[in-house]
Amino acid sequence: MYLTILFYILIKTQVSNSNCGCQLSRETDSCGDNPAAKYFKDVNEDFNDGAQTPHKVNIEDMALIKRNTFTMGTDKPVFVSDYEGPVRNVTVATFYLDAHEVSNIQFMEFVEQTGYKTEAEVFGDSFIFEMFISKEEQEKHKDYRAVQAPWWIKMMGVSWKHPEGPLSDIKNRMDHPVIHVSWNDAVKYCSHVGKRLPTEAEWEMACRGGLHQKLYPWGNKLMAKGQHWANIWQGDFPQINTAEDGYISTSPVVSFPPNKFGLYNMAGNVWEWTQDSWASDTDLKVKKGGSFLCHESYCWRYRCAARSHNTADTSASNLGFRCAADAMKNNL
Repeated sequence: MYLTILFYILIKTQVSNSNCGCQLSRETDSCGDNPAAKYFKDVNEDFNDGAQTPHKVNIEDMALIKRNTFTMGTDKPVFVSDYEGPVRNVTVATFYLDAHEVSNIQFMEFVEQTGYKTEAEVFGDSFIFEMFISKEEQEKHKDYRAVQAPWWIKMMGVSWKHPEGPLSDIKNRMDHPVIHVSWNDAVKYCSHVGKRLPTEAEWEMACRGGLHQKLYPWGNKLMAKGQHWANIWQGDFPQINTAEDGYISTSPVVSFPPNKFGLYNMAGNVWEWTQDSWASDTDLKVKKGGSFLCHESYCWRYRCAARSHNTADTSASNLGFRCAADAMKNNL
């Protein structure tokens, strides 16, 4: 009991040692309640958050993840204010998860079928990492930088099909993850294809791939077997990315070895939206997985237990998603 009380005192008194812009949002308010409470062991004997996918869906390129109880979170949090802990047992019902992030070509097909406009297109802007625009453009947008993460610039004309501004395109990146999509955009896409966003518990269980309390989807060593397993930042953040993993920005959705569940890019590449809200603020949504901009020295959030949030209408050049579906009888 004493250790439990001490843990929660630490949770309330410690703060994150990093502000890399992971929680970049159109809104700035953040809720201080512990969002992990819904996943405590005593309230999660049979947890699935009531998520429903009401009809038969195309499960091609989806992994079947069977019902199980897994150990969620960590007792060794890197960012205490992100509520990465405590460790708790969570039971998740059988479900399907996309084997990879939704790609540009998949999102383009959705837009062509529906005429959908993303929120970045409606707002007329999105957040872009400064490395991807010229020094001249950086100077022109010096008053449009995020205050606590000035390498993020809010730029007009940026969207999923123009990821670095109006003159850019995705012609050579159709197999890369769609970016500059908000949580609301992701929900619309998943609904259109008869799916839904995964819950945070589903996402983390999938990330772990059956491994118990390992840092990454493949184990505890970042460079296991001397090879790269994820698209993350190498070098000195935010000035120099040496791209030793082969990519300075996003990579194709089936890059790097999959985990034991057959899932690609569960760490790095792009942050992935989940269904969950952050604590009691329903406009703040949980994202998982980290991105190509994450580095251990500054934003070590490509760990399975790591988590962050943005507002539901936020979009950025490292934000994407994948969809989930319930394993109903007519899908088996």
